[in-house]
Amino acid sequence: MTSSSEPDKTSPADQYRDTVFLPRTSFPMRGGLPTQEPKWLAHWQDTGLDARLAAQAEGRPTFTLHDGPPYANGNLHIGHALNKINKDVINRAHRMAGYGVRYVPGWDCHGLPIEWRVEEEYRKAKRDKDGVPVLEFRAECRAYAAHWLGVQMEEFKRLGVQAEWHNRYATMDFSSEAAIAEEIGRFLLNGKLYRGLRPVMWSPVEKTALAEAEIEYHDHTSTTIFVAFPVIKDPTTAHALADVSVVIWTTTPWTIPANRALAYGPEITYVVLRVDETSEGALLEPGAKVLVAEALVDDFCREAHVAAHRVLYTLPGSALKGAVCAHPLRGAGYDFDVPMLPGEFVTTEAGTGLVHQAPSHGEDDFLLCSANGIEVPEAVQADGTYAPWVPGFAGVHVFKAADVVCATLVDAMERANAAGTAPAGLIARGQIVHSYPHSWRSRAPVIYRATPQWFIRMDGEDSLRENALKALDNVTFVPAQARNRLTSMVRTRPDWCISRQRAWGVPIAVFVEKRTGEVLRDADVMASIVEAFRTEGADAWYSSPPERFLGPDRKVEDYDQVFDIVDVWFESGSTHSFVLGRPGLTFPADLYLEGSDQHRGWFQSSLLESVGTRGVSPFRAVVTNGFVLDEQGRKMSKSLGNVVAPQDVNDSLGADVLRLWVMNSDTNDDLRIGKEILKQQGELYRRLRNTLRWLLGGLDGFTESETVAYADLPDLERWVLHRVSELSGLVARAVETHEWVGVYPALHGFCTTDLSAFYFDIRKDVLYCDAPSSPTRRAVRTVLDILHRCLSTWLAPVLVFTAEEAWAARFGTETSVHEQSFMDMPVEWMNPELEERWASIRGVRRVITTEIEGARRAGQIGSSLQAQVELTLSQEEAALFAGVDWSELAIVSHVDVVIDPTSSSVYVPGEEGGLLHGAPVVRVAEGEKCARCWKVLPETGTRAEYPGLCLRCADVVEQAGGSAVGGVPAGGGA
Repeated sequence: MTSSSEPDKTSPADQYRDTVFLPRTSFPMRGGLPTQEPKWLAHWQDTGLDARLAAQAEGRPTFTLHDGPPYANGNLHIGHALNKINKDVINRAHRMAGYGVRYVPGWDCHGLPIEWRVEEEYRKAKRDKDGVPVLEFRAECRAYAAHWLGVQMEEFKRLGVQAEWHNRYATMDFSSEAAIAEEIGRFLLNGKLYRGLRPVMWSPVEKTALAEAEIEYHDHTSTTIFVAFPVIKDPTTAHALADVSVVIWTTTPWTIPANRALAYGPEITYVVLRVDETSEGALLEPGAKVLVAEALVDDFCREAHVAAHRVLYTLPGSALKGAVCAHPLRGAGYDFDVPMLPGEFVTTEAGTGLVHQAPSHGEDDFLLCSANGIEVPEAVQADGTYAPWVPGFAGVHVFKAADVVCATLVDAMERANAAGTAPAGLIARGQIVHSYPHSWRSRAPVIYRATPQWFIRMDGEDSLRENALKALDNVTFVPAQARNRLTSMVRTRPDWCISRQRAWGVPIAVFVEKRTGEVLRDADVMASIVEAFRTEGADAWYSSPPERFLGPDRKVEDYDQVFDIVDVWFESGSTHSFVLGRPGLTFPADLYLEGSDQHRGWFQSSLLESVGTRGVSPFRAVVTNGFVLDEQGRKMSKSLGNVVAPQDVNDSLGADVLRLWVMNSDTNDDLRIGKEILKQQGELYRRLRNTLRWLLGGLDGFTESETVAYADLPDLERWVLHRVSELSGLVARAVETHEWVGVYPALHGFCTTDLSAFYFDIRKDVLYCDAPSSPTRRAVRTVLDILHRCLSTWLAPVLVFTAEEAWAARFGTETSVHEQSFMDMPVEWMNPELEERWASIRGVRRVITTEIEGARRAGQIGSSLQAQVELTLSQEEAALFAGVDWSELAIVSHVDVVIDPTSSSVYVPGEEGGLLHGAPVVRVAEGEKCARCWKVLPETGTRAEYPGLCLRCADVVEQAGGSAVGGVPAGGGA
C-alpha cells in the first residue's frame, strides 16, 4: 500500500514516461549574463585564446580594420559601445570566414579636452595654469590620459571586444609622437605646409583655433542690423548713386569695426529707392536714398519702418563695379575707403542683397578681399576682445559688443541726418534665432578670426584636393550615399589649418627664418627631430636647446622655434603611418568604420594625410553608423535623464544583449535605445537562447554514426538545409560587403518562425518518440547537428559569450567557438524548387491550423492531437503534395486526404475548371489516446502486452527491451 502523498505511478502514462527521449542539456534556460560573462572573459585569458587565434591567423589572407581612436577622456558612452561592437562583429566574422585578423585598438590622447580637464583641477585648487612649467603641465596631461585609457580598455573588454590589447596604440606613445612629427615633416618637405594669415574657427574661451570636426551647431540668438554705407564714388553714367547709401544686413554687429569692403551680386537687380514717409521707430528720414536688392524692398521697408517710398533707379549688379563707399564711422578712426566688389556668394535669401566684408572674420570675405589686394586687419584678440588699436571699441568682448556698436552707429546716423548728408550708420536693429557654431568641448559660441596659422595647401601644383577626390573613386562606401558627403566636403573645404595654440600635443616642430619669414625645409633637421621624439617623446622639443636640432652650421638667433601643436585630427589621421604596413596589418586598410560625423573628421583627415604623403587612400572601404538617440528620438543628456550607459546594461542585462541591440538596429541611420527597447532585445535574446537550448537538448548523446547522407534525408530536412544554405549566403555576403543591416534579424526570424514555430514543433514527436534507429529520427538529429554548428558560429560574432556557452555545452571548453569557421555549404543544399514547394505546403498547413484553432475555441477539442482532419485537394494539388504526411505537419492524430477531381485548386495556382473545393474539416479523432505519444488512434492498445500504446510506440518499447509488466527502461539519449 502506498502513501497518499506519493504520486500514482500505476497509470499507463507514468509507466511509459521514461521511454520517451526527452531533451537533456546542461545549457540553462536563463543566461545569467551579468554573472557569467566575466567568467568567460577570465577563462579566455587563462586558456590563451587570443594567442591561439593569432597562431591560427598565420598563412591566411589578411583582413585589416584600422581602429579610429576614441578620446581617452572619461568612461565609455553608448556611442563608444556601438562603434566597438560593430567593429568586433566584423572582425570576428572575417576570422570565422577564413581571414587572418589582427585588430590593434588605439586611443587619441592629446588635445584640448584633456588640457581642459587638467585646467579644471587647477581652477578648483585656485592654481594659475600660466604659472605651471610646460613640461610639468604636459606630464599631468599624460597621466590623466593614461588613467582613462586604462579605464576604457577594461570597459571595452567587458563588452566582449577581442583585440590585441597588449599591443594597443596611443598617440602619446613616444613612437607615435615621432611618427606624427615625421608626417608633418613630409608635408614640410613636399612644400604643402605653409604659414599664413586667414580666418579660422576660433574659440575665445579656449583661446585656440578649432577644426570643423570640433564644432557643433546649436540655436543662438543674434542681434541683426541694417547699416548704411554712403557712396563716395559713383561709377554710373546717370549718377544714379549720387547721395545714395548702400544698405547691408548682418547677424554679427561686432564685425563692423573690421569691415573693409562691400559685396554685391553681379546677376542681382538692385534699386535706388527714396524714402517718402516713415513710421514710428525709423532712423532714416524722408528724402533719404538707399540701395537694396529689388527682391528685398518690401522686407527692408518693413524692418526700417519706411511707410512709403519711390523707386528712382533700377540697375543690374554689374553697374556697381567700381563704386566706393565710406565706412559709416568715418571721422572716428575709420577713414579708409570701402570698395564694392562682385561676389558670387551674394544672394537675395535675406537682408538686402548686399554683404559687408570683414576679411578677418569670414572665409568668403577673406577670399574676396585678398583677391582684390585689401588688407586683413587683426581686430580681435585671442580672448575675443577688440585689440587696443581698434578705435572706439578697444577691450570690448565681441559677444558683448552689439549694444556698443549699435549705439555708435545710431550716433553716426543722427550726425548724418543733422548734416543733411547721405545716411551713414544704423537703420534698423532686430534679433534672429539661428543655428550657430559652438565648441563641442566648452559649448561656447565661436567666431571666425584671422590669425597666423599653419596650413596644408589643398590646391596648386600636385593638388591635394584633386588627388584625394581621385583616390575616393576606388573606395567602397557603406551606405553608398555616404560617398557624396565625403566627396562634397573634400571638394569645398579650404586649406587645412593644422595648428593649435595649446600645450598638450605634438608640436609642429619646425623653425622659421627671422629674416625672410620662410619655414626651414631641411630633411636632416627633420630627421634629428624625429629621432629625438622617438627616444624622449615630443617633450624633447620643449626641453632641448634649438641648436640640438639646427646643428652646428646654423645660428640659433636667426630662427624662431614654432611651439604651436598640431591639430588632433592630423594626429589621428596619421595613425595609419605607425599602425598599418606591419605583418598582418595591410596598408591600405580594408576598412575604416566610424560614426557619420567622421566624414568631416577622421575619414577626411586620414584621407588627406595619406594622399598628401603617399598618394593613396589609407582605406579601401568606409562604413558609417548613425548616432544613438533615446526612445523618443532625442539626444542623450544628463539633464533629460535619458542617458543609457553601457556599463549599466552590462550589469543588468549583459553585454550580449547590448551587442544584439547593435546588430538588430539599422546602423545606417540614427539608432534608438532605452529601457523598453532593451527589454525587447532581451526578449529576442531569450528566443535565440531557447533555440540553442532546444538544439542541444535534442542532440543529447549524438554521435557521427547517426549521420544520414543528404540523399537519404526526408524532404522536410532538405528544406531546412536549403534555408541554412540561404542564410549562409546572407552571412557570406555581409562579410564581403560589410553590409550587416538585416542579417541578424533574418537569423532571429529563421530561429523563431522556421525552426521553433514550424520545424521543431513538427519534429518533436519523431525526436521524442521514434526509436533511436529510426531513419527519420536520425535524419532529424543530423540536421540538428548542422543547425547547432551553424547557429553557434553565426551567432558567435555577436553573442560572444552565449555562443561560447552553447558550444561548450556540447564540445567542452578545450576548444572555443571563436576558433571555428563558418560551415561550407554543399551546392546540393541550395534547392529553390524545394523552397517553392514548401512555401505552398506551409500555406496549406496554416489553413489547417486555423481551422484547428477554431475547433479549440469552440470547445470541440483540446490539444491538436485530439483532432483528425479531412483535407480536400484538387488533382493538381494532390500531385504537387504527393508524399506529404499531413498528420505529422499539422500535428494531429490523423488526416484523410480527399481528392476532388471536379474542383479547381485553392492552395496553388491551377488551370482546372470547376468550383473551388472546400476548406479542411476538423473532427474529434477516433480511437484511444496513446499513453506515450498522446496521439489518438484506433490501433492504440491492440497489442495486449503493451496496453495503452499505439503500434509505433509498442515497437519502440519492445526494441528497448521493456514491457508494461516487466518494467520500462530509461529513455534519455539515443
